[in-house]
Amino acid sequence: MKPSAKPDELPVLTPRQIYERLDRYVIGQERAKKAVSIAAYNHLKRIAARRSRSDSAIKKSNVLLIGPTGCGKTHIARNLAEILSVPFTACDATEYTEAGYYGKDVEVMVSELLLKANQSVEEAQQGIIFVDEVDKIARRTQGARTGAGCRDIGGEGVQQGLLKMLEGREVYVPLNLTQHWSKHDFVQMDTSDILFICAGTFTDLYAYRGEAVVGFVRAGARSAPRRRITTHQLIEYGMLAELMGRLPVVVELEELSEDQLYEVLTAPPDALMHEYRELLALEEIEFSFSDAALREIARFAHEKRLGARALRSLFEEIMADVMFHAPERRGERISLEAGVVRRRMAGLDPDGMRQS
Repeated sequence: MKPSAKPDELPVLTPRQIYERLDRYVIGQERAKKAVSIAAYNHLKRIAARRSRSDSAIKKSNVLLIGPTGCGKTHIARNLAEILSVPFTACDATEYTEAGYYGKDVEVMVSELLLKANQSVEEAQQGIIFVDEVDKIARRTQGARTGAGCRDIGGEGVQQGLLKMLEGREVYVPLNLTQHWSKHDFVQMDTSDILFICAGTFTDLYAYRGEAVVGFVRAGARSAPRRRITTHQLIEYGMLAELMGRLPVVVELEELSEDQLYEVLTAPPDALMHEYRELLALEEIEFSFSDAALREIARFAHEKRLGARALRSLFEEIMADVMFHAPERRGERISLEAGVVRRRMAGLDPDGMRQS
């Protein structure tokens, strides 16, 4: 049997190195990137320590990201998994129900991670699971606090199911998700070294706190600093205290500014501007965006509070005619100007895009 490697021999990225790599792809959210980098570093060190000895006292640092839609919660988690070179899966908490009821059991999310790891249990047990919309599984009935009233199978029931997985337990997960539930082959997996990153908007708590002003404000006066969401507020919102105890790293993300949305369009290696240029280059078209056009797109997304998530939908709408005629315009040079962008966005429905 091969001896376990010592922690010092295992390649571990420092928090600064993780942050710098995240910074290439994630615009803004400095505090969130630093907090996630520290949590990921401690996660790697914990795995290394557990490989060398079983009595390690290092606890898992699961993360809760709170912020408005389109601010980069999923983007941070996905890029973190790529940086750490570990399996990653993203799921929606609203898809799950308490065990025994119609819907997905919480163990299915671990099974999906196993699928992403090509059925390698060892690799999956060191992966990352991103659970979105956790605010939607808040306790829905006040009677549930005392055990009275109807059973909350999609809210508190799911939170109860998540408890053991976030803490770290051995669970049986289905090997093949396409099989009927009565014919599943199961495998035992330990979730102790799986990093869980949960996220939600928590709209009632988060939405524009401290921005509403009653009366008149003296010109040039600074607004009061925004108060951070407390664990007590999250529990009052409907989250179980036990679940909050298993999410020790709570990070609030800010709404992206107009300048930051412009950076999202232009700065990262996988920015939409680069993607469309490459796409049209395949048609031998030299395509360019004027700076004013990109600013118009960023301004529209910011004013309508659409977030970065809606930028692709905006691009698809603006570029529809160009992409339709692209095969017939080989060898041409095409430039996108601000006037075209304004005309295309004039008839858009922001509410429909916000929900996409």
